[in-house]
Amino acid sequence: MNRLRLRVVSILGLLLFMGYLTAANFVPEAQRLASPLLPDEGLRLGLDLRGGTHWVLGVELETAEVHELQFLGDSLQRFADEEDVSIERVSVADLKLTLSPVDAEGARLVRDYLEDFSDLNVSEGHDIVVTLGRDRRAGVRESAMRQVLEVLRRRIDDPATGVPESVVTRQGDNRILIQIPGGESERERMAKILDVTGLLEFKIVQDAAQTVDLLNAKYPEGLPAGTMIETETDRESERVIQAYLVSEKAGITGDFLTDARVQFDRQGRSVVGFTFNAEGGRVFSKLTSENIGAGLAIILDGNVYSAPIIRSQISMRGQIEGRFSAEESANLAVVLRAGSLSVPVEIEEERTVGPALGKDSIDRGVRASVVGLVLILLFIIGYYRMSGLYAAVALLANLVLLIGIMSLFEATLTLPGLAGIVLTVGMAVDANVIIIERVREELRSGKTPRAAISTAFSKAYWTIMDANITTLITAIILFEYGSGPIKGFAVTLSVGVITSVFAALVITRTLYGIFPGTRPVESLSI
Repeated sequence: MNRLRLRVVSILGLLLFMGYLTAANFVPEAQRLASPLLPDEGLRLGLDLRGGTHWVLGVELETAEVHELQFLGDSLQRFADEEDVSIERVSVADLKLTLSPVDAEGARLVRDYLEDFSDLNVSEGHDIVVTLGRDRRAGVRESAMRQVLEVLRRRIDDPATGVPESVVTRQGDNRILIQIPGGESERERMAKILDVTGLLEFKIVQDAAQTVDLLNAKYPEGLPAGTMIETETDRESERVIQAYLVSEKAGITGDFLTDARVQFDRQGRSVVGFTFNAEGGRVFSKLTSENIGAGLAIILDGNVYSAPIIRSQISMRGQIEGRFSAEESANLAVVLRAGSLSVPVEIEEERTVGPALGKDSIDRGVRASVVGLVLILLFIIGYYRMSGLYAAVALLANLVLLIGIMSLFEATLTLPGLAGIVLTVGMAVDANVIIIERVREELRSGKTPRAAISTAFSKAYWTIMDANITTLITAIILFEYGSGPIKGFAVTLSVGVITSVFAALVITRTLYGIFPGTRPVESLSI
């Protein structure tokens, strides 16, 4: 009896706590945040229920073809240097790579070298014009799309600043669909993250001036060969703060980064700490050791964030300072962690899904769920009487546990998630029906209520577990390979499977233990 009493107290305590979390979701957000007694966070609503932003991004895949031709041009230049072949000009324009060997022998060697590259169109004549073949072109574009899709997905799903239950998926050959649930603040934050290509470069500063004109004035005959000017600008006024003369080719890029995190310096200013992999550490160590005393321009998408003086050799770790806020630091860290976009993207379409549509979906979904629940409760109580009443109590407890657990972990509820709740109700009823019918069978065989209940639960245990474990495996697979609303359905279904089993095998059995029925009772433990 003491064990039963302890079980009853434990279940009541759990239901009260989960009921508290569940009830908090029905309090308006402003009141919930103002109240010291209610949790600040609870269930999050997905795009289809809360509203949000719908973007279609166009991907400039021609840039990927240009990059491929530039790679071929660099390979040919290295080959020419090794073979002492003189090439007058190597240029990429209009998706064509043009090479101008000085003599016929050089042209022959270049053509022989190009035969090692598959699926290229090579023209005849003194100037060699190279274009990508159809299969190679398709492969380059497909690879670029996959990389862009993965980078954008990592940025938006980042645990630090991302938005849960966002949708990032491919649409056609050169477009990406992104859906962000939430209001204006989430839209602005994600727009800033999407607007950054994320190309990080480290270049040694060769000269500097306050403006571009002053820097150009130092070189009346033109900038030294292989150099260019990069500027540091104020991000609010876009005014140039400093201009730097750097080499056209970066000493090292962000491709070698393994991590980037927001940190704070001794003055409490936010900075971004970064870590290179082993290969990047070797390159960065060599770069800094050879340029002690020089400035190191840290450039993201053509804008200098900072240009600190190299005081000593640096290997795998460093930090970026740039007069930015904590939010800007967090966004920069996300971009660097996710990696740079190999090709530019542009927002071609933007639509806002208003909360009114979400509210209408919630109202209809809740109305359907309540009507279905009431009909199920009336039927099961009318058909099974006392056992049906126990099943109804367990069913309501199951819903409280389900919503309470999802609120506790701040899960996101979508319209498919509401469907998952309805499905959970059906599964919970199924488990209780199996138990009740087993009890009836045992009672018909002449057993006392307690003996019949104990035997029924023992026989029904693996039947219930088998059905629910199978469903749980399916939900896990949906969560792993699905995205957006599919994940929302999988989360709700997974939690619902666990709470349904608990409600059927623990709560229902406890109710039978409190009052097994009016027939003669043997003192058998439950």
